[in-house]
Amino acid sequence: MTTLRAIFSELLHLFIDDSSLALLVVILIALVAAGVKLLVVPPLGGAVLLLAGCIAILADSLRRAAAKRRG
Repeated sequence: MTTLRAIFSELLHLFIDDSSLALLVVILIALVAAGVKLLVVPPLGGAVLLLAGCIAILADSLRRAAAKRRG
């Protein structure tokens, strides 16, 4: 049970402590929504952009968290 609590705590801190993660995701959503609504980006293309962008933002956040832990 302690291990499960530690895992949950680490996941929670990953998303709450990194405010740039939340900000970048909100900006990404706004840009993709604007692209789909105002430009000629098809909805499926917007979904792919959203998925790729979220994965890239999360990977960058994980990289920065790992670098912070190392030193």
